[in-house]
Amino acid sequence: MTERLFYTDSYLTVFDASVVETADAGRRVYLDRTAFYPSSGGQPNDLGTLGGVRVLDVVDEDERVAHLLEQPLQAGGVSGCVDWARRFDHMQQHSGQHLLSAVFESLYGMKTVSFHLGAEVSTIDLETAALSAAQVRAAEERAFQLVLDCKPLSVAFEDATAAAGLRKASEREGTLRIVSIEGVDRSACGGTHVRSSGEIGPILIRKQEKIRNNVRVEFLCGLRALRRARADFEALSAAAKLFSAPLDEVPELAKALQEQAKEADKARRKLAVELALRRGTELFAASAEDASGLRRHVERVAAGGLGDEVRALAQGFTAAGRGVFVAACDDPASVMLATSVESGVYAGNRLKELLAVHGGRGGGSAQMAQASLPSVAALNALLAAL
Repeated sequence: MTERLFYTDSYLTVFDASVVETADAGRRVYLDRTAFYPSSGGQPNDLGTLGGVRVLDVVDEDERVAHLLEQPLQAGGVSGCVDWARRFDHMQQHSGQHLLSAVFESLYGMKTVSFHLGAEVSTIDLETAALSAAQVRAAEERAFQLVLDCKPLSVAFEDATAAAGLRKASEREGTLRIVSIEGVDRSACGGTHVRSSGEIGPILIRKQEKIRNNVRVEFLCGLRALRRARADFEALSAAAKLFSAPLDEVPELAKALQEQAKEADKARRKLAVELALRRGTELFAASAEDASGLRRHVERVAAGGLGDEVRALAQGFTAAGRGVFVAACDDPASVMLATSVESGVYAGNRLKELLAVHGGRGGGSAQMAQASLPSVAALNALLAAL
């Protein structure tokens, strides 16, 4: 069994221990005691050095903690050093999660069903169908007030049968490690935490998204929150400079430009369709009649499929007289067949006949049909048979 020193002192970063077992040619090391936190409960593992060797991962194996090292380590006495910057960052995020979860529950009765501490952001999933902007602001401000109050955080060990007032009931038996924020929260937790809510620092709630029947809330605490706020400000300042406008006006200006772009794109697509119709008519006029009096044209289309412009081109061609228009695209392999009423060719039926021979799926009406093919080879064979 590995004695977990972080259970009683999250601020301990330098310690001495004995190597009791090794595996993987000395790269997987087990100690009699450790200050290295293993990945568990939504919190990532600590990093640092053990006997001067870099620790790559720390794994919770129930009774034991495995340290995965960059190089082999021999049995005997060893000194460990935990990466304090990483450890304290995790302490801030995890303690901030306890505080934020307690706030959402006390204000709105929204329970936290899961927690994840990521490399850049952390998230909690709240048991609620929706979360308004006003609720987010109120929760953020309440959490900030509790940070300013410098509420003490403490750790106690209690029997599961006697532990009362927990924010979330624990399914564990025996002794529970209880992390408390004075007057705010009591939770069974094995993670590392700060000594006071004041050490959590600023809490910044960012985006929210619907995850099944819950709402996932993304947040940052401490230095992460400060750096993110600075990055957001710099990005907004750069946008304001491009607009030659104050920061507060950037959203409305961006919205206006977006609407203008939509209108411009709509007008462009309309003009493109009109141009395609005109070009279709010109193609018909430039095409020679075959022995049956039909004019045929095959258009090879660039990657991206058979869109509105190609359809307009086909309509322009077939509307001009007795014509058969074929459009083909290699990526994805697909074909469009358009025929004029005067041609006597039923586009949908003709294409289905060819698909029965060459494979693919599709269909359509008397004057317009479309299909996808399994390969470019199949497409080319179909075109040769048209």
